[in-house]
Amino acid sequence: MIETDQNQIKILLVDDHTLVRDGIRSLLAHETNFKFVGEASNGLQAIHFLEENEVDVILMDINMPVMNGIEATREITRKFPKVKVLTLSMNKDKGYISKMLNAGAIGYVLKDTEHEELVESIKHVSSGQPFFGTETSRIMMESFMPNVKLQHSGNDIAPEELTPREKEVLALIAAEMTNPEIAEKLFISVRTVDTHRRNLLIKLGSKNSIGLVKYAIKHNLDSYQGATP
Repeated sequence: MIETDQNQIKILLVDDHTLVRDGIRSLLAHETNFKFVGEASNGLQAIHFLEENEVDVILMDINMPVMNGIEATREITRKFPKVKVLTLSMNKDKGYISKMLNAGAIGYVLKDTEHEELVESIKHVSSGQPFFGTETSRIMMESFMPNVKLQHSGNDIAPEELTPREKEVLALIAAEMTNPEIAEKLFISVRTVDTHRRNLLIKLGSKNSIGLVKYAIKHNLDSYQGATP
């Protein structure tokens, strides 16, 4: 049994590519609240690991040999109901997203997501809260609302279409403030800030915060004017 700090989120990384596993570990190396307790290159190895070790969150790939992520997630959620599965994949197909959710995963994030979103996804999932990355959310929304065309370019939406609160959050993002710092500044919860950030990414068609900053500067929204009453 691997010993960890009780306050740390214990993570099992399941992916059949060593370079991908190394990259994810390196990306999250400075997150003191996270502890990688093991790795597996397929779903069957992950199940065997869970039989002898405690895990809070599994970062699960989909396409793997021996046992894929869908089969593994279905088996894990049945045998180890306390373990939370977060899909981490490059697959954007809505069919695969649905299959992972039906198998028991409570989150789905793409591998090219930015650092902050990956961190937030792990924290949300570890506490039992569903989390879907910005691109995943867009895919699912378009599949459920086929007649609604979501924005894919920040040039398509005018600043007037943003709410006052969204403009405030956007300005503070442009000021390079983190979600907790924005929450403190606006007297709202971190979860609320996270929701506003993700809504902005979807509305403006941006893949990450850099796109939000570019939009804010282009439309002179990069200056914070004070909290909305």
